[in-house]
Amino acid sequence: MWLLLLEACMAMFLLVFIVWWTMFHGRKPEQSASQSTPAQKSDDSAT
Repeated sequence: MWLLLLEACMAMFLLVFIVWWTMFHGRKPEQSASQSTPAQKSDDSAT
């Protein structure tokens, strides 16, 4: 019985981890692109 409970908990953890990984994995390049935008605007205003 404990083995089935352990297996169910591991399956739930794996499902939550996969969902979390796919939701938040691709957001860093968007943030770094938005951070470089103000620097480009200041370069454009200098010319």
